[in-house]
Amino acid sequence: MNENQAAATAIDKIDPVISVRGVTVRFGSKTVLNNLDLDVRRGEILGFIGPSGAGKSVLTGTILGLNRKLAGDISILGKNIGKISQAEKIGIDMRMGVLFQQGALFSGLTVLENIQVPMREYLQISPALMDELARVKIELVGLAADAAEKYPAELSGGMIKRAALARALALDPAIVFLDEPTSGLDPISASAFDELIVSLRDIMGLTVYMVTHDLDSIYSVCDRIAVLGDKHIIAEGTVAYMQQLDNPWIKAYFHGRRARQMVVPAKRSLRPSQAGEEQVTR
Repeated sequence: MNENQAAATAIDKIDPVISVRGVTVRFGSKTVLNNLDLDVRRGEILGFIGPSGAGKSVLTGTILGLNRKLAGDISILGKNIGKISQAEKIGIDMRMGVLFQQGALFSGLTVLENIQVPMREYLQISPALMDELARVKIELVGLAADAAEKYPAELSGGMIKRAALARALALDPAIVFLDEPTSGLDPISASAFDELIVSLRDIMGLTVYMVTHDLDSIYSVCDRIAVLGDKHIIAEGTVAYMQQLDNPWIKAYFHGRRARQMVVPAKRSLRPSQAGEEQVTR
């Protein structure tokens, strides 16, 4: 068995943290997703891309249980979410954190209170312990301690993103969903946020599902890319693999005017679960 075959065999043995099989979603007479398959591997940062309006947010919402699917199965952390009890579903929900595109902080709550929202929803702990845990999250995402008492209107765009990320991490999730996490940020703030995501992934053992259009993020932090097009996943693999494909949209995305100056950086050593290069097109 050669090196490439060994890597492929190792990949085949990976139990995905998220497994989507044959999922179809329809709104009225419009089919948005059709017989879609996708795996998200433990510990990876998966960049999820595709044309505007292709259904990226619909798939994310369907995985999170916010959209009803017409067909198919979704398993999260080894549990088929369509076949588990409500108590088990709540347990799965507690292990997922979500960062919405604009942060979606509650304007009438301080940063500390925003971070405590999931704790109040799911945990029965004292206010003092909630304060302590929320302040730990504030420090973890790189915000100053005094940010705790500020309201969203008093924060910069970068601070809002970090506060929203702290809320997504409030319950120490296994999986974090990021919706355009660097949109609206200047290049320096966006780069710093990308570095924060990688650091948190490594420190907390997170699996990161990131919907993004940011080429810098894709090139610098994503272990794999999944491309949504024509209502299903049309390709998935590393950036290097994507650059070899002839699909018109993928080719324009990775070889267009904005992408030509980008160079794939030397990637850090990946975990065994991310070894090798998957080459899947459908």
